[in-house]
Amino acid sequence: MNTRRVEAGYLPGLAAAEVQWQALSFERDGERLEVAVPVLSAPQMEALAARVRRASAQHLKTMTVSEIIAVIDRAVGRLLDRDDPYRRRADALLPFVSGYDAEMVRLGLTGLLKTFRAPQLHRFVAEDFPNPKVLDGFQPAAKGGAVRAYGPGLLAHTWAGNVPALALWSLVCGLLVKAGSIGKVPSAEPLFAGWFARLLAEAHPPLADCLAVVWWRGAGGDEADALYAQADAVVAYGGNEALQAIQRRLPVTTRFLAHGHKLGFGVVSAAALDAVNAPAVARRAAWDVMRYDQQGCYSPHMFYVQRGGAVAPREFAGYLAGELANLQRRYPRRALDLEESAALAKWRQSIEWKAAGAGDALLGDPGAAWTVVYADAPQELAPTATQRSIVVAAIGSLDEVAAAVAGRALAGRASFLQTAGVAAAPEELYRLAEQLGAAGVTRISALGAMSVPEAGWHHDGRFNLLDLVRMTEIEQSAEAAAEPYAPYEP
Repeated sequence: MNTRRVEAGYLPGLAAAEVQWQALSFERDGERLEVAVPVLSAPQMEALAARVRRASAQHLKTMTVSEIIAVIDRAVGRLLDRDDPYRRRADALLPFVSGYDAEMVRLGLTGLLKTFRAPQLHRFVAEDFPNPKVLDGFQPAAKGGAVRAYGPGLLAHTWAGNVPALALWSLVCGLLVKAGSIGKVPSAEPLFAGWFARLLAEAHPPLADCLAVVWWRGAGGDEADALYAQADAVVAYGGNEALQAIQRRLPVTTRFLAHGHKLGFGVVSAAALDAVNAPAVARRAAWDVMRYDQQGCYSPHMFYVQRGGAVAPREFAGYLAGELANLQRRYPRRALDLEESAALAKWRQSIEWKAAGAGDALLGDPGAAWTVVYADAPQELAPTATQRSIVVAAIGSLDEVAAAVAGRALAGRASFLQTAGVAAAPEELYRLAEQLGAAGVTRISALGAMSVPEAGWHHDGRFNLLDLVRMTEIEQSAEAAAEPYAPYEP
């Protein structure tokens, strides 16, 4: 078997020979890739954290936000260039380590990167700060006085590996608030964060010591504690149990921003189900199911389809099944391991046992790489087995959706709701948005756009940048009290 070896991570101030390395093995199509990730001791992590904090204070915090955006834009521009060595590496190795179809990864990466060009980043900052200059210095406050925003001296990131290049979101957020960053890569996708750190250092060499990318096994040990003890804030992605374990290890004064499990769903109004629109809506819905095999927090698990249109919900399910079959030919689902295959088979079996109602159906060949379940009555929102498995549930009225997504299975757990994809008329959209927002939904998109959030979206209903900063105010009283001491006063 042919074996390649690459190094991951990014360690300013540390030579490769100074640290231990752990090999993570990935196999595909008779080839093996060994990704060497750095394993630091607690003293090394402590020294690295101090180095990144000092460098960010000296370089990153002295730059304007516009200057930082220009640097990010140069790095992202290189990644969008298919002839650039970093982009060629990403196109070749991200599908290998993730198992996803190469063309799916290429399209997904390009779509993600386009949201981090300079115009989008300026909108990103303006979404949280009406006057972005508050990140550069004190600015007049509407109520009087002045205000300034300060980002963390050191921001720690713990990333999940379910979607390639997920690290880009929080790394960019950290840069925009001028925080030094140290991120822990996941074993499932250990490559992209280190590449991006190196690109930033090449685009603007003074940033070379302002970021680091590390790895540890599982929840980590003393090295993780050494980082958490020095971090001013921690951003973490992953399962809820893992997030709770991280939170228990943090000092009580450390700000913790956790992004855990979410459930997405779609809604299709009868107004969108005529003979012309229904196939197109099904095509867009299938893309949301196909992208990264529903591994994103924004991926749909159920589509609620209203009766009364020219195309019935059962027919829509058939259209959706046909589109998923087409997408499987263009972008094959990644190969499942034994645990994933067993989970999918168990879910399908449970559906077959339940599908006893008149009109219920399990569409598609049992051996297909996708599953569409049609339910002839409203269903409470529940997770599927992912891997392109989706439920289409018929509803009589759009007003039934909010109760279904916040029903008994999710009672008191509105925090599990995030993205809803909607195909409806304008008046229906806003009425539905009011109901879904009250139920806990934080993002409403078009079908087909569920897995491609806009720049500056409020992740999990929170602020990407405001949640990272602290505000310092000069009150009006201080300004007034300073006036008598001015040299121009008599």
